[in-house]
Amino acid sequence: MIRSELVQALLKDNPGLSQRDVEAIVSTFFDEITGRLAANGRVELRGFGAFSTRARDARVGRNPRTGETVDVDAKRVPFFKPGKEMRHRLNVA
Repeated sequence: MIRSELVQALLKDNPGLSQRDVEAIVSTFFDEITGRLAANGRVELRGFGAFSTRARDARVGRNPRTGETVDVDAKRVPFFKPGKEMRHRLNVA
């Protein structure tokens, strides 16, 4: 599902809201998650899962086109851990 499909699904379920309102809600939702992760925080949505960041150490990588070695800086990457309810729903046959 892409962002526009999410907006359309929410519009369908909430006919009293305008498309502009739903787009603002979706943008605010994602902006808040991104902002919290950028502040090295954690976002937990019960029954869905938890977003956090993990640290990756600096390392020496390789350019696949030229084979040349390159230094890759240390960085933080997003991490998602699904909740128990989501894992259960995905694994029910």
